[in-house]
Amino acid sequence: MKKCLSLLLLLLPFLSLHAVPAGNSDVADSSTYTFVSRNGKPLLMDVYRPRQPRADSACVVYMFGGGFVTGSRTDDAVRQYCKLLAQRGFVAVAIDYRLHLKEVDFDTVTLFKLQHVFRDAINIAANDASEAVAFICRHADEWGVARNRIVLAGGSAGAIAALQLDYCRANDLQPAAPLPDGWKPAAVVAYAGAVYCDGARPHFDSAPAPTFFLHGKKGKIVNYKKFPPLLRSGLYGPKKLHRLFEKDGYPHWFFRFEELGHEVASLHIYTIEEFEAFVNKSLTGSVMYYDADVRDKGLQPTKWTKMNVFDLYKGND
Repeated sequence: MKKCLSLLLLLLPFLSLHAVPAGNSDVADSSTYTFVSRNGKPLLMDVYRPRQPRADSACVVYMFGGGFVTGSRTDDAVRQYCKLLAQRGFVAVAIDYRLHLKEVDFDTVTLFKLQHVFRDAINIAANDASEAVAFICRHADEWGVARNRIVLAGGSAGAIAALQLDYCRANDLQPAAPLPDGWKPAAVVAYAGAVYCDGARPHFDSAPAPTFFLHGKKGKIVNYKKFPPLLRSGLYGPKKLHRLFEKDGYPHWFFRFEELGHEVASLHIYTIEEFEAFVNKSLTGSVMYYDADVRDKGLQPTKWTKMNVFDLYKGND
């Protein structure tokens, strides 16, 4: 059953029972750590620790977007988001991951090859994120983090990597191998994300974490449905994943932005109240099924609504 966004907004005061008001806390410090080295190059994380932590010691791991070509944990929007999370009492962690597509010449990539380079880029990013989670768990007591209350979040490529990490964990796939035994995210929040499946439709051998999908219905960079559409292998977008979650009874929220495309990948700050409401419900084990068609006159389509994945990588903007 679909409900309008306005109803959720009315419920926010009741959903956010464990939230720390933004005005009552600040970032105590932010520190940078090397969590793993790849081919002699360190991968870093910035840890933003709140001055007034949440009582549940929750942590959010955020992965930046950029199409596995560009982007950084130090981007201004990432820093702002992590500071906002710390103001709300979360330990916020922004992480590096390898940008596998950075050296790819997309002018020479066929559709068949594109699938494989994407698969590799996504699994590499998920594997790096697994190492980051393992590092956080090793330092959890020092940083005031509850190991079972770590939330994965990201936008665009970062959202794909976050979803892929939980998918690999649930299916015991190699990219998730560095995770501590028995670890599971407390929640996953994906701004314009998808899951890559190789040769088969998505399935879960064990239950996924409660998941919040936010996606533009006109999204073609990370397709709302699936890309490529006619093959089993490929990126399965939130419409396909939602059907699986719904059929198997997995807790999730799904916000479908009616008029937008890939702009939704950048709405993490704009929707922080909804993010916190979902996380609070997930952490208390009371997340419900929620499917909303979102219309907001303040959110207008841009060039990102019209662009597809080929436009993005060939620079046709």
